[in-house]
Amino acid sequence: MELQKGRPVTSEGRLEKELRTYDLLDEIGVEYWRIDHEPAFNMEICEEIDRSLGALICKNLFLCNRQKTQFYLLMIPGNKKFKTKYLSHQIGSARLSFADAEDMEKYLDITPGAVSIMGLMNDKDNAVRLLVDEEVLASELLGCHPCVNTSSLRMRTSDVFGPVLAAMHHDMTVVHLETED
Repeated sequence: MELQKGRPVTSEGRLEKELRTYDLLDEIGVEYWRIDHEPAFNMEICEEIDRSLGALICKNLFLCNRQKTQFYLLMIPGNKKFKTKYLSHQIGSARLSFADAEDMEKYLDITPGAVSIMGLMNDKDNAVRLLVDEEVLASELLGCHPCVNTSSLRMRTSDVFGPVLAAMHHDMTVVHLETED
């Protein structure tokens, strides 16, 4: 895995949704670094990518309420366990569960294994509410997928939650999730 600055030299073999990610970042002038790698389907692979990126890689969980009328993208540090009881009352929604892959694709144009804050650029109707654990904001650098799980990006956290989020016309809700004892 080799860290490279900016977008790939060629778009050959790249999906349109990945290229749209680079287009957005280049358009708003956000500096980013990229690593190409094998598909990242579990946290162990993500931890290896994390070391190569030198940035915090988050768990990105796509959640919904029982009625499937509210959708959430939750970003937590990779070492934290998600427990719905710590989150539900903070956001005023009971009975959270993992949303279906079909809804993930419908709202974020992302498939399981590639969930990332960058998918919010595809949520033109703001149907997905971004929830960010406060520990994520404390990191200087953040790693995420560019809507595919065969590449990872490193950006300044302040850029992700500043100009990038603004360009995607989303805001965030900061939450505090307990660390497991």
